[in-house]
Amino acid sequence: MNSNNIIKVCLVDDHVLLRNALATLIDKSDSCRVISQASNGREFIQLIRSNKIPDVILLDMNMPEMDGYDTAIWIKENFSSIKVLMLTMYDSEIALIRLLQAGVWGFLKKDVHPNEMINAINHVHYNGFYYSANTSSKLAGLFRDSSDRNTLLNKVMLDDTEIGFLKYACSEMTYKEIALEMKMNPRSIDTIRDSLFTRLDIKSRVGLAMYAIRHGIVNP
Repeated sequence: MNSNNIIKVCLVDDHVLLRNALATLIDKSDSCRVISQASNGREFIQLIRSNKIPDVILLDMNMPEMDGYDTAIWIKENFSSIKVLMLTMYDSEIALIRLLQAGVWGFLKKDVHPNEMINAINHVHYNGFYYSANTSSKLAGLFRDSSDRNTLLNKVMLDDTEIGFLKYACSEMTYKEIALEMKMNPRSIDTIRDSLFTRLDIKSRVGLAMYAIRHGIVNP
């Protein structure tokens, strides 16, 4: 393949051994080359600012300092031409929709076959979104049954305030401290909590934390 047609790839993952293994696999392909690597979103932003701009980024969901979700939002707002493939173990409908809202173009499980990974990089670069059969099935399920559609979407479509509250709810902060941190009055925080209890069919703060971890809103 002509060097001008080689897809430039950046790997962002805090696990060095995995990152190096992925780089070796990608560099063996005829269509892709790894031009840069980073351990987290902040390092990636530094690479971008040094003019190392990839065509496609393989982005890990769980990373310290700046995770995959926040990094995807930054890319969407600053370098929307970069196609983001998210490496994640979270494939629930809630996690997938949240990542789509962040500007992610495709999803890969970390146990993906090497051939599928190369195919995904090529597909997302030349054709747009890439979904595995499993991902497509989960997303289609949100819209297939009209009787459950509104209920499912109501659970999935959490806004930024609700996401922020869930993150703080996983900490040791009291609800009063969360209210101060979010610059809201305690009654408003109680309203958000009670609304999530009802919408998500959860009965306790522990349940909220388990929900947030299960759907990749916070790192375990």
